[in-house]
Amino acid sequence: MKPSLKDNDNFLFRWFCRGLKYFLLALLGVAIAFVVSQTFRADIIVGILLSQFLWIWIARIAISLVCLFAIAMIIESWS
Repeated sequence: MKPSLKDNDNFLFRWFCRGLKYFLLALLGVAIAFVVSQTFRADIIVGILLSQFLWIWIARIAISLVCLFAIAMIIESWS
């Protein structure tokens, strides 16, 4: 018996989901790198991970994903 569900998601919503997945995986990688570098006293890597430059880019990517999600929801509500 086949389900009668159709996969007609918005393409922007699919981009958002994929972007969110990789963004969260990247944040997990940064967290793991931070813990490992703190454990082995790698001060250079800790300095890079705590730099303001890195967190500005992370904030920009997060804001872009939120905007993409908002646009996808607006387009989805119109259809």
